[in-house]
Amino acid sequence: MTRIGVLGAGTMGHGIAQVAALAGQTVVLADRDVNLAAAGVAKVASSLARLVEKGKLSESDRAGALERLRAGTPDEAAEGADLVVEAVPEQLPLKHAALGRAADVAGPRAILATNTSSLSIAAIAAGLPEPGRVVGTHFFNPVPVMALLEVVVADGTRDDVRDTVVAWGARLGKEVIVVRDTPGFATSRLGVCLGMEAIRMVEQGVASAEDIDKAMVLGYRHPIGPLRLTDLVGLDVRMAIGTYLAGALGNSAFEPPALMRTMVTEGRLGQKAGKGFYTWT
Repeated sequence: MTRIGVLGAGTMGHGIAQVAALAGQTVVLADRDVNLAAAGVAKVASSLARLVEKGKLSESDRAGALERLRAGTPDEAAEGADLVVEAVPEQLPLKHAALGRAADVAGPRAILATNTSSLSIAAIAAGLPEPGRVVGTHFFNPVPVMALLEVVVADGTRDDVRDTVVAWGARLGKEVIVVRDTPGFATSRLGVCLGMEAIRMVEQGVASAEDIDKAMVLGYRHPIGPLRLTDLVGLDVRMAIGTYLAGALGNSAFEPPALMRTMVTEGRLGQKAGKGFYTWT
């Protein structure tokens, strides 16, 4: 695969665009407004410049990646693409619509990937032409830093599509795991459950957010605590995932605690809002 279209120029979308462009692929980054897509490209440029300053990227590699990356419309991203990755908000109708339009524009040979962290791949693929070419590509934030790519296959996903996307992930420098299309997959199911319990512990006064996180980092060698991670992901995003998993799995362990709902209502969404369980500047 040499031509990649990325739909959604937010944090995840421009991160995916960055790693693909660095891996030598031609990338069109799109959003509902081309100005948002251009802003996403600008963020990639800033990120690459910082890597050069730190000596982690050569100037020639930076320039090459930016030559291969441009902003465009969703149709421009899909046209002629070997792979289209949607990274729109975690809402089934939005994802279905984005890939449905991409399927019409890209043609029958293009692989369609969804960067969902918990939604059903089969549900996203339902009704699309050639649903066997739809696969989950769950990247982690920040995409250029995090080593894992979770490839999610539905019962109808073709084997050649799975194998092609696994190879693509390796080309991006990711460690790839393959999981079956079940609610929460492997990572969200475990991570969200741990995060909700950590929030309940704060709610019950068991310990401070800082000490709960320190317990998991030092006691279990987690690279980051569950509450700091919740801040990074966004409390609103994690609350939506938890609500979905609680219903899909019939398990109240995923139900967002009252403290989380209050924080979301008050706008304490984590890093993007400047305040969550931590204060971010």
